[in-house]
Amino acid sequence: MSGRIIVAFADTLFRAQLKLDKDCDGVIWVNKVEDPRPFGVVKLDGEGIITEFVEKPVDFVSDLAIIGIYYFADGERLRKEMQYLIDNDIKEKGEYQLTNAMENMKRKGARFKAGAVDVWMDCGNKNAMVDTNTKVLGFLKNDAALVSKSLKALNSVVIPPCFIGDGVELVNSVVGPNVSIESGTVIASSVVRNAILRGGVRVQDAVIDNSMIGERAQVTGKAMDLSLSDDSTVG
Repeated sequence: MSGRIIVAFADTLFRAQLKLDKDCDGVIWVNKVEDPRPFGVVKLDGEGIITEFVEKPVDFVSDLAIIGIYYFADGERLRKEMQYLIDNDIKEKGEYQLTNAMENMKRKGARFKAGAVDVWMDCGNKNAMVDTNTKVLGFLKNDAALVSKSLKALNSVVIPPCFIGDGVELVNSVVGPNVSIESGTVIASSVVRNAILRGGVRVQDAVIDNSMIGERAQVTGKAMDLSLSDDSTVG
């Protein structure tokens, strides 16, 4: 891990022109949030240099949330700090925290700057994931390829924007807006909006909103706000 590295967490999407400042030891990209408690946050001085890292603060410290994108000028230095946390079993809220490693680096003289993004879309939980899906579909709404040509729709309506994969079947249903459906899903006599449905899902006689449904799950006969795992059955 020697040399410069960029770290990006898998549960975040962003749009930005990333600038790697060579006059510091790292750049930590942040974004203002209404509720900083679920996030790591930073405090800044007047020049945009990070003065403090705080992981998931209970009391208000800052509304600048770390969004999961990092640049480090010296990857080996970061590796050693993370290894120190592991070797000494130093955890916070039950987890090894990257913010603790960066705080240790800062105490030893490292200078970190805060970076900004144009758009940040969190994917850390069901509600955030559904909201991010809505934003992404909004960006792509004019892409004709969003809806597969293999869609089979019988007496059904698709309200854009929606992504619909190959081999999806709609029967007597209304789908959309802001719905993503993966291949092989069947929706019958139902209304689905603001939702993400993975592949092979079966929905019958249901109203689904603000939901994320895992692969091969089956949902029947209810109005629901769901976060459903793969191979589940609700009826």
